[in-house]
Amino acid sequence: MLRNLSIRDMLLIDRLELAFQPGLNVLTGETGAGKSILLDSLGFVLGWRGRAELVRAGAAQGEVEAVFDLPAGHPAHAVMSEAGISAEDELILRRVNTPDGRKTAWINDRRVSGDVLRALSETLVELHGQHDDRGLLNPRGHRQLLDAFAGVEGDILATRASWRALSQARAAREAAQARLATLRAEEDYLRHAVGELDKLNPEPGEEAELDARRRMMQAAARLSGDVARARGAMGEEGAERLMHDAMRWLDGAAADLEGRLDGAIEALGRALTELGEAQAEVDGCLDALDTDPMALEAVEDRLFALRGLARKHSVLPDDLGTHAQELRARLAALDAGDSDAAALARAEAEGRAAHEAACAALSEKRRKAAKALDAAMAAELAPLKMERAVFATTINPAEPGPEGADAVTFEVATNPGAPAGALNRIASGGELSRFLLALKVCLSRAGGGQTLIFDEIDRGVGGATADAVGRRLRALSEGAQVLVVTHSPQVAALGAHHWRVEKTTHGEETLSRVSQLFDETRVDELARMLAGDRITDAARAAARALLAP
Repeated sequence: MLRNLSIRDMLLIDRLELAFQPGLNVLTGETGAGKSILLDSLGFVLGWRGRAELVRAGAAQGEVEAVFDLPAGHPAHAVMSEAGISAEDELILRRVNTPDGRKTAWINDRRVSGDVLRALSETLVELHGQHDDRGLLNPRGHRQLLDAFAGVEGDILATRASWRALSQARAAREAAQARLATLRAEEDYLRHAVGELDKLNPEPGEEAELDARRRMMQAAARLSGDVARARGAMGEEGAERLMHDAMRWLDGAAADLEGRLDGAIEALGRALTELGEAQAEVDGCLDALDTDPMALEAVEDRLFALRGLARKHSVLPDDLGTHAQELRARLAALDAGDSDAAALARAEAEGRAAHEAACAALSEKRRKAAKALDAAMAAELAPLKMERAVFATTINPAEPGPEGADAVTFEVATNPGAPAGALNRIASGGELSRFLLALKVCLSRAGGGQTLIFDEIDRGVGGATADAVGRRLRALSEGAQVLVVTHSPQVAALGAHHWRVEKTTHGEETLSRVSQLFDETRVDELARMLAGDRITDAARAAARALLAP
């Protein structure tokens, strides 16, 4: 419920504090007195798009603050929670506007964006202005109105979920088809490339190993002669023979030298052992250098094949194995493509069947709700002096989508025997207002926790019809706070709380003022609405009669 509205320096308002009440609140005043400024200011703090220039002339900035009471379970709590704002029993909205058009908004002293403010405002206030009933003329909104009456939020969520699943299944099948088409276009290349790679069967690190072997084999012819000569110098005709001779001579002399040669003999023995190990290493090297020319050619052929294939596929030689695995996977996907496509097609068909079932269940509930809405509208139109009018909710098949497969249209026949037709072709302006009011009364039964604002919804009607409109507004206010801007004394008299908007001029400054009316001041205002500028005793008597229980 909107509890307080504070306005500072907005258009013709310098300072204004309004404390609204539960029930039916009415605002009256002469045309141009500033009633629309109140609604513009409220729309501004709620983040609605409206006038571009709202700041009062000469003011540094304009500011509007609105205070709402939030009961437990109010939809605003969910919006605030998603925005990271702590939810309390009291909600304070504040928005500031500067002359250059900059706007800043706060929710409970937390600065927020316009998007958050608008999302929150949708749960707080519903405005029906002088032309807002034209929304009834747009069939795109009729389905939402019927769904609100039917209370099918859970069914719509289920239908949206099935639509998402169907869309995902369709996208997966289409993506697989596109991939399969691409693979089929390169099938010859894949089979040739995989065959070529399988035949070569490259191994990681093989290129470096082959390169090292090739360089060693190339160097073998040049180095083998030097290594062989070194082997000869160490052998029986070289160092080995001389060391054995030295060992024999020392052994012959050692017996007569009383151990003075023992250390030399031991060292020479160790040298002979080391020499033997050196000979073995050199022999191994000679064996390795003993290269078959055909072996060198084979090593070079494989090395060049690896490098050539790597260049062909634009990868490193060590990555040829991984690349081959990727090509095999693509070829396997191609070979399995038909079976995969069939599985995805089945998944899409199952998703379509699930969505069709959800649509059918939703359509059934909509059809039942349409009959109930038509009956409820008939009951509401009678008190509004439209007992002969017929309101019909038609449901036709539509392209399936996230919210079902129904096209909902509201049609009316305002006279008995006349064919039903679209609202904009059948109903007059006053009739449209009453259709809207009846529809709001029907929809209000589902509850919503919003403050309902009606801006001159009673235009084009008077007398007993205006009285009936007022009584339906009062009935509507029993379950929701209702604010009504009206020029009808019959409607104003039925309000539980009454404010008058008037324009005053002091020197060159013109301002709008709002005052709450009680007792005689309210009688005078109703008399003015009945009689015009000159208030007579008869007008006051008529006003008192309107106010009588």
